[in-house]
Amino acid sequence: MRKQKGFSLIELLIVVAIILIIAAIAIPNLLRSKMSAADSAAASTLRTLNTAQVTYATAFPALGYADTFTKLGPNAAPPTCDSTGYCLIDNVLASTPVGPTPKGGYQYYLSPAAATASGSIPDYAFSADPQNLNTTGTNVYCTTSDAVIRSQRDAGIVPKALGAPESIGNCQTPASYSPLKN
Repeated sequence: MRKQKGFSLIELLIVVAIILIIAAIAIPNLLRSKMSAADSAAASTLRTLNTAQVTYATAFPALGYADTFTKLGPNAAPPTCDSTGYCLIDNVLASTPVGPTPKGGYQYYLSPAAATASGSIPDYAFSADPQNLNTTGTNVYCTTSDAVIRSQRDAGIVPKALGAPESIGNCQTPASYSPLKN
């Protein structure tokens, strides 16, 4: 009688079981890594938005800060960059005037302060909420013209109800937000 070559059914089932055990260990770590990357990207995007606001206010001192994302984004008539579209942020963030603007698992909002008598915008608040808390991100962030990135998780509180822009005053309140810890 000839000897058969190959694997038995039991051997194949053992290999499949080992692969499933490794996958069960690795997938949660992968998801946590993805959320951590989204959190870092949201904080970095807020830093970029702060830089864009400072650049805009420096270029147009009579206007102050931009009151919409679209004023910071690409101009509708490229390659022109002016006060209606200063080409400082990408078209994804500039897709809506004040948000919600989805990018990388987070929604971004802009809350400009009321215009002064001369028509300039003296302050602003950007906020970033995860689209699905503890799935696409774990932190709720905000920042104002002081350029400090703040997080509700670092303040030791449960994140606010998602889906709404944050006010300037609430963003600067230590009971609501704490500066981001490195």
